[in-house]
This record gives sequence, C-alpha cells and structure tokens, in this order.
Amino acid sequence: MELVPSFLAWLQPLAIWMTAPSFDTLQMLATGWMFASRRTVTSIILAAGAVGRKHHSAFHRFFAEARWSRDAVGLAVFDLIAPWLGEIIALALDDTLARKRGLKVFGAGMHHDPLLSTRKTAVMNWGHSWVVLGVLVRFPFRADRYFCLPILFRLYLNREAAPRARRVYRTRPELAVEMLTVLCNQGKNKRFHVVADSLYGGQSVLLPLPPNCDLTSRLHLDARLYDRPPMRQPGTHGRPRKRGARVATPRQMLNARCRQVELKLYGRHDRVRLADVQGVWHANANRTLRIVAVEPVTGGRTRQAFYSTCVDATAEQVLAWYAQRWAIEQTFQETKSRLGFEEPQGWSRRAVERTAPVAMLLYSLIVLWFAAHGHRLWQPPQRPWYRSKRGPAFVDMLDTLRHETLRTAVSTLGLRGPGSRKITQALQQVASLAA
Repeated sequence: MELVPSFLAWLQPLAIWMTAPSFDTLQMLATGWMFASRRTVTSIILAAGAVGRKHHSAFHRFFAEARWSRDAVGLAVFDLIAPWLGEIIALALDDTLARKRGLKVFGAGMHHDPLLSTRKTAVMNWGHSWVVLGVLVRFPFRADRYFCLPILFRLYLNREAAPRARRVYRTRPELAVEMLTVLCNQGKNKRFHVVADSLYGGQSVLLPLPPNCDLTSRLHLDARLYDRPPMRQPGTHGRPRKRGARVATPRQMLNARCRQVELKLYGRHDRVRLADVQGVWHANANRTLRIVAVEPVTGGRTRQAFYSTCVDATAEQVLAWYAQRWAIEQTFQETKSRLGFEEPQGWSRRAVERTAPVAMLLYSLIVLWFAAHGHRLWQPPQRPWYRSKRGPAFVDMLDTLRHETLRTAVSTLGLRGPGSRKITQALQQVASLAA
C-alpha cells in the first residue's frame, strides 16, 4: 500500500537530499508510520506491507547509516511552508522530553518531567531531551489558531550523558542559538521573530541572536532595568556609559498606577493591569527592549513580565506574540500521542538523532497536505454530544489522510456492485478506530 499521490508530492522535494534507494525507503516508512499501532521500525515495516520488498535491515540503516542530513531535510520542509508565510516569519522554540528505557541508549539521561512535576515537587525521568524549532502558521481552514510546524531539532545531552558520548557539554540555549543561526543564514533576506519561554530568554540567547531575528520571551519580575544611556557630551573623560539611570523593576511597575485592558488570549477573556516601558536589561546593555508587566484582575493567574526586542510594539502585541508559543506545546502533545514521537527504539547515535525527528517532520507534512488538499476531503464526525468543536484538529488530518489512502487503494481493486461501497466504509471505520 502507498500513500495518496497528493501526499507523496509533498515528500518529493526531500528526494534531492538523499539517494534514490533512501528516498524509496522513506516513502515506505512514511506509509507505515501513518498506519502502525506502534512506531518501531519493525512495526512500521509490517504496517506498510513492505515485508519482502526490501531486507528489514535496509529500513534500520536508513536512520543509522544512510547519507542524508537532518538539517537539510528540515530546511526543505521550511521551503514548503513558505507560501503560507508573511513578511515576518514567526517561530516557536522549546524543548520536550521523550521517555526511554535502557542504559545503553545514546544520549539518554535524567531530565525534568513537566507532565509529572508539580509546583512543589520536581520529578525527573529517564529519556531524551529534544530542543525543537518550529514555524508558526495560521491556515485559512483554521483561522482561529496557529499551528507550529517543526523543522529543526537538537538532542540535548546533560552533564552526565555528554562525557559518556564523548561530546562537549552544550546547554539548551546554545543548541537553540545554533538552530536559529542555521535558519537565519538560510533566509538572510527574511525577517524572523521567535517566541520562547524564560529558559531561552536569557543573555545566552539574547546576546548572540542573529541580526535578522527578534525575540519575545519572559522576564523576571525583579529584573534590573535601565534607561538608555544619555548622549555623551564633548570633552567628557572616561569610557562611555553603557546604561542610563535605573528604572523601576516589573514588580515595582505593577505596584504603581497601571492601565486596565481586556485581553483575549489562550481562548479566554481576561481583564488585566498593564504597564510597559522601553528600557535596557542589565544582561544586554546594547539592545533596547519593550518591557511589559501584567497582573490579571480575573482568571487566577499570577503577576508576570515579558520583553520583546521589537521596541515599537504595543504591550498587547507582546502578550499576543507570547501566547502564540502555546502552539508548540500542542505539537508536542499531538506528535507523542498520534505519531509515536517517544516510541522508536534505536540506540546508536545516528539512529537516535534521526528517528524521532522524522515523526515531527511528518507532522509538518501532514498539516501542509491537509491545508493544500485534505481540508476539502474532511467530513466532520457525527457526534451530537460534542458541539464545541470549532474545526479540524491534527487527529482529523491524520484520519483524513488514512481514509483517502484506503479509498485510493480500494478503488484500484476494481470492485463492483453494492458490496464494494460497504467494504470501503468498513475499511474507513477501521482507520478511524486506529486514529
């Protein structure tokens, strides 16, 4: 069985970055990945019906030994996203945990597990920590939300795993800067704007940020802020000042008089107190920032502070930009639950560094296929008890791709008569249950 030609057309631009046998293997792997109940290589081979077409070791070698570049394939996917992008390309940056078992798995270590941890208790888990850079896109078929399409990936090795792998230890922010540099060098004539949480908002990212990229992130409530340095007067001795006079911290800004506005973020309406100012952060005295302090009046949230390198932006724009970051959290949840991001069992270096990212790259390709073709084929499920569904989610996109693949496969059998329709409906129902 093969995927529908309309989806294979989205895979075709990736062929330039690998040999013809490797690309043939990729097409079979993509087919099996859509239908497999568990995303191990052997399960994918069975789901694709590829047993006997190639030796099973060829599928393992595609991840462990084949000559293709993960970054090159990711940048090729970025080129496919380009028709839906505007003048300023929005990016999201974050990390996620892929739980694993086995002491000999390359790069595995103990990492913070945000799903099991609480505000009082931090829980660690064994696995891989992936730093992911994705493109934020809003499609016409679902204009009420953003989709984050992953394109670049880096495996973070903690201080214990890096020596075992004979690698130099590198922090998550350093890996994030590397990915931003790769993407920004690829599009030197483009303007990027990345949103990230506080881990990627410090000086380790802000200082080496590429010149054609802006950053919006969280800020500590007690951050030291300064005015811009005054103009240097002629005849003044000594080195020029890097900072001006000290200004109020975000916490002090909220203790003073603020304006109240109503915001619609994260699908809810909240009334908040806002204060914003242009200033210089002590960590980076060479760049003026737009600082925003917010205190919700309704909604039960705590005081927070944000900043953006877009100094001409309003406070409401900064908060709206940061809220777009939630799309990458949805991507993590959907790739883990629907595409088995945590399930591959490779243990060698190249197998580990390639297999899991393929799941997220397939996520991007499925969303792109649905935006171009699949949304016309999607039929909302008949669920009278579920009235709040606004539009297709990723599970509907995957379900539509499976249905269309099965319909195309059945149509090639040449079945005739009233029974053929029942067979098609039965296969589509099985695909729905598998989704």
